[in-house]
Amino acid sequence: MAEKEINIAKVINLNLIDLHLNGKTKKDVIKELSNLLKEDDDITNTQDFIDDVFLREEEGETGIGQGVAIPHGKSKAVKNTMIAIGLSDHPIPWETLDDKPVTAVILFAVRDQDADTLHLKLLQKVAILLSDDDFIDKLHAAKNKKDVINLLCGKKGR
Repeated sequence: MAEKEINIAKVINLNLIDLHLNGKTKKDVIKELSNLLKEDDDITNTQDFIDDVFLREEEGETGIGQGVAIPHGKSKAVKNTMIAIGLSDHPIPWETLDDKPVTAVILFAVRDQDADTLHLKLLQKVAILLSDDDFIDKLHAAKNKKDVINLLCGKKGR
């Protein structure tokens, strides 16, 4: 029996994308993206969620290299498992596999009850996308929020 396919389009929307992050540090950027999740009514408590994200950060680096980080938090504060994405015009210091700063951050907000199934499938799906250099180039070059969503959902832009 085939497993149910994860549809990234169901865990992202235009409200959860910031093409011009202001934050200069990992903490600032995670707070900025967490605020988007709060404004979209996907988390109940911003600080509790941020605390859970940083608990996960202590377990190991989430900077995967090529200017991309994928922090994630499994939290009781999450109402809807969603992804928030931020792009930055300036490099953000982050612990990464290639020891370089990041300019793209994909923050996963995962409900506790989704932690074992949906969380892993989403991470796997995004990791496959991020293994493609062309995808990463297009992500960094995205000019509008719709481009980011189309890219993540595998739709051809333009």
